Parts: sequence; structure tokens; C-alpha cells
Amino acid sequence: MIKGILIINNHGKPRLTKFYQSVSHDQQQQVIRRVYQQVVNRPDSFCNYLEGSIPEWGEGTKIIYRHYATLYFVFAVDAQESDLGILDLIQVFVEALDKCFENVCELDLIFHSDKAHFVLDEIVMGGQVLETNINLILQAVKDQDQLHEASLKSAAIGQGKSVDSIREGLGSGGAKW
Repeated sequence: MIKGILIINNHGKPRLTKFYQSVSHDQQQQVIRRVYQQVVNRPDSFCNYLEGSIPEWGEGTKIIYRHYATLYFVFAVDAQESDLGILDLIQVFVEALDKCFENVCELDLIFHSDKAHFVLDEIVMGGQVLETNINLILQAVKDQDQLHEASLKSAAIGQGKSVDSIREGLGSGGAKW
């Protein structure tokens, strides 16, 4: 089971966090700090796998991560999960984000965190892997975009406003998401 997914920048700031095993807010901050300290000091030539103890998650927690540009994509899993399977899952997640944002960067995760969470929820739900087919993941994202656009049009018609003015009112400016 996946216990948590973290995307942390090179300076230790979390850009996306998803905890599937219940821990308090204070403990979440401790987990993020511990995980960051463990992965940041490892050279890129080392393997992307750490087995150790994160007290909040218990013994036997494995940390599997990939470092892309300025971001660490970290999955914390229990002993039953396949290391290579999780590395592949990280790759699928990054590729899906890349296609959604056209070369994903840290700012995309900050300003479009809702879409990044939606992509993640299409892949993992409740600590269990739902989908690994990137085409199906991207189709679900496209469908969500169409529903979002339709709801904006419906709201605009009902209020006698333009879709752009509705977006402005929602604080999303000219961006679709």
C-alpha cells in the first residue's frame, strides 16, 4: 500500500502532498522534513530506494523517489510494494503531468495544484494504484476539462456574463484551469 506521495523542491518546500495513512498535520510536517533530509543528501548516482523507519508510518516503510530538475517525486510504501513498480508509477505520473502542462515545472504545481491532484487521483486512490495507462489518465483529464468548461459556459449564460468574466471572478484569469 502507498502510505504517502510527496513532491518536494530542492529547498525542501512541499509542492504536492497526499497522505494515505492517517497522520496529524504536525506529524505530516515532520514526515516531509525527514523524507527530504533522507533524499536530498543522496547523490543522483545512488539508487532511488531507501528502506528505513519513518516513525509516523512505522517500521518497514520504503521511500522510493526520482529527482527531476528541481523536484523530488517521493512515494512512501509498505514492504509489499514492488520497488520497480513504484519507480514505473512515478514515471507515469511525471509523464501525465508533462502532457497536461506541456513540460511540467514547479510553478505548474503551485498555480494549478487542483489539476495536479486530479491527475494523481486518477492514478492512485486511497493508497491503491487505480490506473497506469497514460492514455486513459489523459482522457480522464480531458473529460474533466470539458466538464469544467461546460459548467463555466452554463454559469455565464445563467448570469448573462462571458466565460472570461466568470473565470476572472473565480480568480483563474484567462487560464482554463
